[in-house]
Amino acid sequence: MAQSEILSRELDADGVLVLTLNDPDKRNALSETMLAALDAAFAEAASDASVRVIILSARGPAFCAGHDLKEMTAGRAAPDGGRALFTRIMNSCSGVMQAIVNCPQPVIAEVTGTATAAGCQLVASCDLAVAADTARFSTPGVHIGLFCSTPMVALSRNVGNKHAMEMLLTGDMVPADRAAEIGLVNRAVSPDDLRAATLAMARKIASKSSMTLATGKRAFYAQREMPLAEAYDYASRIMVENMLANDAREGIEAFIEKREPHWQDS
Repeated sequence: MAQSEILSRELDADGVLVLTLNDPDKRNALSETMLAALDAAFAEAASDASVRVIILSARGPAFCAGHDLKEMTAGRAAPDGGRALFTRIMNSCSGVMQAIVNCPQPVIAEVTGTATAAGCQLVASCDLAVAADTARFSTPGVHIGLFCSTPMVALSRNVGNKHAMEMLLTGDMVPADRAAEIGLVNRAVSPDDLRAATLAMARKIASKSSMTLATGKRAFYAQREMPLAEAYDYASRIMVENMLANDAREGIEAFIEKREPHWQDS
């Protein structure tokens, strides 16, 4: 399946880009082809000023089943037992997850069905997530002798330690309402309302200054890794630069004058 077919792209007039995983027969697994398509799509979106928010969706009963285990198992036939293939896939997957975090636009996962292993990692890597209340999540590697170490990175940065460890050590399925309780997703809604709820969130965010959103997203992830004092020093510098930006001046003036702001995205 060609990359153009495995991941569809649709941009609306509000600047909301919907990327749709489109390999339902393989449960939208993160094959090498899918990972390459995602990497290219996020790189393209990151440099496209017309894209203000990204929704990551999927076709079929599964959002994403994680890595393509048949593809990986076939790699064991290589002289190195698959080491080169496994290394390449893990590096590629890690690159995609970091591309989502580093993408200047907010990324919202729209989750139907199940999101397991690296598919759960994909949800956790997005800035926001809205799930159908029928969706389920798990990091089930322990069932097959494979601890979900890379999904652990995103999962442990989005939910509390004990919740993350419970998912990683038991491999149990977590229903959508529980995923919302522990912070893996923002909210769970009925399947019939999923697209409307996701679009409502996306369009609300898209109406803001893209400069402000990019500044805030970058600062959020940067400060999270810093000690408290360093984080405040960094955030203070960001606030000063932000205050000097055109959109901050416009936004404050619009607030004082009780009118809608007119963003320049600068």
